[in-house]
Formats: sequence, C-alpha cells, structure tokens
Amino acid sequence: MGVVLARIASPQSVAAVRRFNRFYTRHIGLLQETLLRSPFSLTEARVLYELGNRAPTHATALGQELGLDAGYLSRILRGFERRGLLARTPSHTDRRQSVLALTAQGRNAFARLDAASRREIGTLLEQRPADDQARLVGSMHTIEQLLGGPPPTDRAAAYRLRRHRPGDMGWVVHRHGVLYAREYRWDARFEALVAEIVAKFLKQYDPQHERCWIAELDGEIVGSVFLVRRSQAVAQLRLLLVEPHARGLGIGARLVDECVRFARRVGYRKMMLWTNDVLRAARHIYEKAGFQLAHQERHHSFGHALVGQTWQLAL
Repeated sequence: MGVVLARIASPQSVAAVRRFNRFYTRHIGLLQETLLRSPFSLTEARVLYELGNRAPTHATALGQELGLDAGYLSRILRGFERRGLLARTPSHTDRRQSVLALTAQGRNAFARLDAASRREIGTLLEQRPADDQARLVGSMHTIEQLLGGPPPTDRAAAYRLRRHRPGDMGWVVHRHGVLYAREYRWDARFEALVAEIVAKFLKQYDPQHERCWIAELDGEIVGSVFLVRRSQAVAQLRLLLVEPHARGLGIGARLVDECVRFARRVGYRKMMLWTNDVLRAARHIYEKAGFQLAHQERHHSFGHALVGQTWQLAL
C-alpha cells in the first residue's frame, strides 16, 4: 500500500500567502484607482494589454485567456469602443463573433501604458543589486510555474553554466537530499553518499582531468554535474541534478554534453556512470547522448529495492 501525502495548507502557509499578496499589491500600486496614473483600471489595463499583444481576436477567446466574466468583459469592451480605442468587424468564420482590434488611438494608448509599466518595473529593479534582481526574477518564475503557468518561451536562453566555487558543494548535497527524498522517498543514507562524493571531489580534485559544472537560471543555482577521473582512460559522470522548476529547458542534456566534450578534449577513451532504473528522465538524457546500458543488478539501498545500472560511452 502506498503512502498518501495529505495536501492540506497550514494556517501559517495561508497567512504567509495573504501577507505577500497584501505587500505586493501595495508595493506596485495595484490598490490605486487607476494603474500607473493612466485612465485605466487594473482590469482595463490587462484587457488592453492582451488586445495590444494579440493578433485580432474575439471576445470569447479574450475572456477565456483572462478568466473574466463575459458580461464584465463586454462592458469593458463597450467602454473601449466609446472612447475610440477598439473596433469590431464581422468574423468571416463565425457570424456569432466579432473580430476585435485596437484602433490607432487604442494602439497609442497601449504603447503609453506599456512604456509606463516598463519604466516603473525598471525603477523597481534598478534600486537593487544585480544579484538581488536575479533572485527576485527567479523567485517570480518559480511562483508562476508552481501555480500552473507555462514556462516562458525565452527562458532557456537565461541559464548559464559555470565552474564550481566555494559554497556550491553544500547546495549539491542539500538539494540531492531534499529532492530524492521528496521524489523517490530515499532516506538520509543517499544524502550521506552524496556528501562523501563531493568531499572526495574537493579533497582530490584534479583540474586537468576533472570538472564540476553548476547551472544557474536567473542567478539561481538550478543544476549540477560532475566528471571525475576513474582511471587514466575512463571518466565517470556523477550527480546530475536539475531542479524541478528548471526542467524542460535542456539544462540536463547540456550538462551531460559538457561532460562528454571535456572528456574527449582531455583524452579519456571511455565514460561511464552508475544510476538506477527509477531515474527515467536522467536515463533518457544518457541515451540521447549515446550512452549504452552495459550492466544492471538488483540491490537494496536508501530504504528501497532498486535496480542499479551501469552505462558506458565510447569516446
């Protein structure tokens, strides 16, 4: 019988979210009668933004995108028409719908509001150091994704890889312990194993033949991988990890590719790695990189019956 995790929000969590909402709405001026000293309310500005960024659309699609009541949206659109901001034309595909598009006056109003918003947010960010800006933006991405939002289409370009530096190994041990306990229910013995691996890496580090890469997204550490020397001819890939909110951006594949390129450059003849069959996403990355399953065996580790696998790649 599986263990069922209760999804009950604690009173403290509810209070924290409400406190953040009150703080944020006040901090960026959402409680004012109009937005950014414009003639538009917050909802009107949101509708105007969608009309300014979409190709011509219709009210049904607009309402679905914004989650607005049809009657409420209809009143806003009629107000835009009276102010000369919006034009309707009959739809050629559905007579029940009208095509909505901003007029020249509407596009000018949108451009002014959009520019004011960019200035306001730019001022907010510029008051903080670059590292704090990156943390703030990264946290917003995390909130957006955890609440079901799609990953931004340009976000993959925002991550970077770098060499390890002091403090990174603590993150590696901590996040392996947390994520493997959460996702696979592995016990603290796995965290102990990771701690042993990184301690050995630091103590015996050979910069000519070994590497650790750290992945950062919006200034936040979101991934890691190690390439260590197993013998003169063989390199071992270890501790590939990507944070859940950063998955799907190609970071894991990029980390593995960096290991393969480095191993070839320094003259290794083969790469190997050890993993477990339950780590399906990682195995898929290894397969795409050209690794082949060489051996597998059952074992009991970290509180579970597992199937360990050795994968190899000829260089």
